[in-house]
Amino acid sequence: MIEHDLKYCPKCREEYRQEIEICATCALPLILGADLAAMEKNKGNSRRNRKGALTPDDHLVVIFQGSLADLKHLKGLLEVEQIGAMISKEAGGCASGGCAPKFQLQVRQEEVRDALQVLAEEHRRATVLAEHDATHVEAVFNPEAEEAICPACGFAFATNTTTCPDCGLCFG
Repeated sequence: MIEHDLKYCPKCREEYRQEIEICATCALPLILGADLAAMEKNKGNSRRNRKGALTPDDHLVVIFQGSLADLKHLKGLLEVEQIGAMISKEAGGCASGGCAPKFQLQVRQEEVRDALQVLAEEHRRATVLAEHDATHVEAVFNPEAEEAICPACGFAFATNTTTCPDCGLCFG
């Protein structure tokens, strides 16, 4: 049960006292329980408006292409969210059987936004991008400077070497 006067992490849903600002696990800013409850209610309303299984009258749009195994996984994620999805073989592929067929994931046109959001969340989860510190991602190795900041780990090091001593990223 969500307590409206406590704070919660929007990702892991851990509960915190009001004076705490950042989730200890996810390093995300906390939100009030009242805001979390409103978010969950809106998500539930959006989910209830979805039509579920596809019908022959639905106008479908391709949202992703890939291997059959990958698309089966993504289709399952969409179905959990009550977004109807279908996998089809890409038209005009290899008719002779000389190459691997390509497949497409399709959803209703009116559910494209929700489907893409589910796929984006899965991408962040699978690649662990949400947990990666991107503070130094824009750093550039300049061999003429005295010091460089590694864009991967943020370690500061002398430019007399072309490899980050902390994480091993090579700039050579």
